[in-house]
Amino acid sequence: MAYVIRRVTIEDYDDIYELWSSSEQTKRALNPVDDSREGIGRFLRRNPETCFLAYDEAAGKKVIGVILTGNDGMRAIIHHLCVHPGYRRQGIAGMLVSKAEEALRQEGITKAFGLVFKDNDEANAFWDAQGYTLRTNLNYRNKSLHPGVPQGD
Repeated sequence: MAYVIRRVTIEDYDDIYELWSSSEQTKRALNPVDDSREGIGRFLRRNPETCFLAYDEAAGKKVIGVILTGNDGMRAIIHHLCVHPGYRRQGIAGMLVSKAEEALRQEGITKAFGLVFKDNDEANAFWDAQGYTLRTNLNYRNKSLHPGVPQGD
């Protein structure tokens, strides 16, 4: 199959949101403010070179995978890596991760991390296979600064 990987633009938002909605694990990570069109637009303006999507040319350029990656100048965080359930186990996620990591290296970023739900065994196994280690010496602290964004567990 012919998959194409390219940078994400805000014009891709509806297709990306549809993709996110195809995965229960991704849907539970979304919030109505940060993952809205406006929130993603803000993220893409700050990180125009490090966010990628994959599409299937044979299926009318259907978006089948996405990775949003941003950085603060020192470290990167990977947000919402998602591949459509019907396209998994074909190397698409690995290609997206590689593309994002290369873009981060070009920006001088030397370390990246991502957040994965503890009970998402498939995703945790994927990140292990990509060389991402589990940090057990840190506590992830979270504070919502907007009433529309849930605090989380």
